Amino acid sequence: MSNIREVSRAAGVSIATVSRAISSPDKVSETALKKVYAAIEKVGYRPNMMARNFRAVRAYSIVVLVPNLSNLFFATVIRGIEDAAQQKGYAVLLGDTRDSHDREQEYTRLVETRQADGILQLRPHTPGKSLEPDSGMPMVSACGCENTPYPSVRIDNTGAAREIVDYLITQGHRRIGVLAGLPDNPHSNDRLQGYRQSLENAGVPFDPDLLVNGDFTMGSGQMAASHFARMKDRPTAVFSMNDEMAIGCIQGLKSAGIRVPEEMSITGFDDIEFARYSDPPLTTIAQPAEELGRASFNTLLELIEGKELQQTETVLPYEFVVRKSTPALRR
Repeated sequence: MSNIREVSRAAGVSIATVSRAISSPDKVSETALKKVYAAIEKVGYRPNMMARNFRAVRAYSIVVLVPNLSNLFFATVIRGIEDAAQQKGYAVLLGDTRDSHDREQEYTRLVETRQADGILQLRPHTPGKSLEPDSGMPMVSACGCENTPYPSVRIDNTGAAREIVDYLITQGHRRIGVLAGLPDNPHSNDRLQGYRQSLENAGVPFDPDLLVNGDFTMGSGQMAASHFARMKDRPTAVFSMNDEMAIGCIQGLKSAGIRVPEEMSITGFDDIEFARYSDPPLTTIAQPAEELGRASFNTLLELIEGKELQQTETVLPYEFVVRKSTPALRR
């Protein structure tokens, strides 16, 4: 049985040229193509079509890197990704990274071995701690932050936080607690920046005692409530950087005998489904979670298909939703 070396000798070209002529004929000159095809006929070479297809054909699947599968906001983003992917005939593989860089690296091998065509990253990019883009690997940040070094889809987290705190100030609050996420999380930093900008614009000094770091879970919100409840000069309102922490905080405050919202107003961020059913219903920022998923998949698909992106960053609009957790302050 003839092989590619015999074709190379018969055509008078390199083995690499023969390989390109078979797998990517558009990358070979017409003269070289004629020589290779003539040599194939002469020596009776039959390419391994299965191997060729493995190299040339897409897997029609993508990997979604999820830092926390129990997070309700991420679940909605994933739903948007899957809806868009299904319309284009793509399967979605979920990678539970648990905020681990090493686990992220493991999942990239699915793309390197062509079991998937690209990656959607749900964890915001942290320099030195996050997965860095590879020039040959299509990757998009589905819940991005400012200065992401590869294509991203996001909202204006700083502006959204500023709008929430501005509203609390118009409701009469001056002592406003902030329930933040992890200190090295870019979303936490962007939202904290918006919080501080709002205070500064209103002439309200920043008080570090009013800042409590959580981890975006209800449990951490409940723990933060204990801190606020023990303070001698308690805040009259709390801006929580996600809804789950806000709901946990409400329960913790009630357990400590503090009435919400009569004695302390609470706001959230994300507008998960439970936000409207909490007691009281939660004032929050409604992120377009499903649209974040759809837009990020469509951006990734353009990269997979080799198209040039019109823009590397997409900023989607958010909505400020006022509910019963933030009445005007009673003096």
